[in-house]
Amino acid sequence: MISLDLNSIDIVLLSTLAVLFLGQVYFYSRYMDAPVRKMRHDKKSEGIEPLTIEGTPGVTVVLCAHNESYNLSQYLQALLTQDWPEYEVIVVDDGSEDDTRAVVESYMVRDPRLHMTFVPYGARVGSTKKLALTLAAKAAKYDYLLLTDADCVPESNQWIRKMMHGFAGHKDIVLGFSPYFAEKGHINRLVRYDTLFNGLHYLGSALCGHPYMGVGRNLAYRKDFFFETGGFTHLMTSRAGDDDLFVNHVATKANTAVILSRDSYTWSVAKKTMKEWWQQKRRHVSVSPSYRESTKFRLALEPLTRGLFYALVLAMLVLYFPQIQIWPFEFSPIAIPFLAAIGLFLLRWWIQTGIINAAAHKMRVKRFSTWSVLWFDIALPLVNLYMLIVPQRKNNKW
Repeated sequence: MISLDLNSIDIVLLSTLAVLFLGQVYFYSRYMDAPVRKMRHDKKSEGIEPLTIEGTPGVTVVLCAHNESYNLSQYLQALLTQDWPEYEVIVVDDGSEDDTRAVVESYMVRDPRLHMTFVPYGARVGSTKKLALTLAAKAAKYDYLLLTDADCVPESNQWIRKMMHGFAGHKDIVLGFSPYFAEKGHINRLVRYDTLFNGLHYLGSALCGHPYMGVGRNLAYRKDFFFETGGFTHLMTSRAGDDDLFVNHVATKANTAVILSRDSYTWSVAKKTMKEWWQQKRRHVSVSPSYRESTKFRLALEPLTRGLFYALVLAMLVLYFPQIQIWPFEFSPIAIPFLAAIGLFLLRWWIQTGIINAAAHKMRVKRFSTWSVLWFDIALPLVNLYMLIVPQRKNNKW
């Protein structure tokens, strides 16, 4: 009979590894899989008349532009051909030095629903984009504000209609999804994975009753709600955070909805170089210390357990491998923690890859190889940690 005697150190290591593993499985099965569960539920309910807001209220689509003449010439038309009876589009020019104004004015001649405003020259604020959005909200004709960026294009002409469904049930905030186009190259793969992971996280958290952020490429809220909650009054000193910080401070389980139908997406072209992505990523990470304390705790818990899991697996492999007779293999109690470390590592990897790629398939974005998932899973938390610890050089440009 094989002896399974383990000493106290073996038991502590195995128990700790099991707890970390279960924590990771809980995170992926509850939060990261929540968007897929919602999409499956929505598909089953396709024959049922969806809950909608009363009538078809007017919508103001808002986008800020800083040297975006090319993107506006490519994508603005898609915003002006939406299947919604009453809406307007406001472009806020934030100090552009290219032909942004000329491009917008050429469209304004053809479509009276398009309007343009400007950030005052030399405005001394920490974030001119927040000022731009505030100016657009004040100028908005309608109470429903739908935000996107100049480099975004809706999936279809049903974008406004799908996002407006989220306001049913007297919701104040609607979170949408905004993936990046798939292109060749490692940078594009990195950006797409980071976007999908973060998207599943914040959308899944909102679906589970803990909304903590949104993305300005596809976000909606009521104008009255924006001003009633103070808008960006207390956020103007932060250079970024016009989307996630605002949502983090005012979103609740009761007032926030998530829309995940394919027609509700807006698509963007990903950054082409590591430097561009690094600057974009750093700007986003820089506002996380200003999140609510409960949000910071939840956001820190997952990468902490992930890092401890990887570290403990590595430590157990290094500790027990020299004590095992590999060939010919001879089973001994010392092999139990060694095999458990390998087994739980592979099982977590399999569960993680399965959930992420199932979500990618369901959301109809390009899936990732198993090795890519592992590499990004290790590298991205280290990138975030570095950005939080090492201060960035000041740059007042938007």
